[in-house]
Amino acid sequence: MRNLYHLAIEATLEALTGKWKVSILCHLGHGTLRTGELKRLMPNISQRVLTLQLRELEDAGIITRTVYNEVPPRVEYSLSERGQSLRRILGEMSDWGAELIEARRAAGETVEVTAPEDDGLRP
Repeated sequence: MRNLYHLAIEATLEALTGKWKVSILCHLGHGTLRTGELKRLMPNISQRVLTLQLRELEDAGIITRTVYNEVPPRVEYSLSERGQSLRRILGEMSDWGAELIEARRAAGETVEVTAPEDDGLRP
């Protein structure tokens, strides 16, 4: 299978495209989580979409999935080395977003951020 990108950033965007992927990565920035824990942290995501986005992040090598041979089975997700390397980039994107929000507020728009400092991107 051959992929053709005109710019390298297209590969980055392809790996991160999806409404919930960046949120998943931010939550995993705090540490290893199980599927149910991620679902509780993101109550508006459906189980189907969560599973799909986790699978895509795993296929891209951004997260690791560990399955424990227990009854019931326990599955945990964490950032891979490649995922850890995204933390700085996503942190800068978060900073840029915070500046954008402040500019929108200064222009009179009502903008709310529920967890402004808890993005999981800072060590």
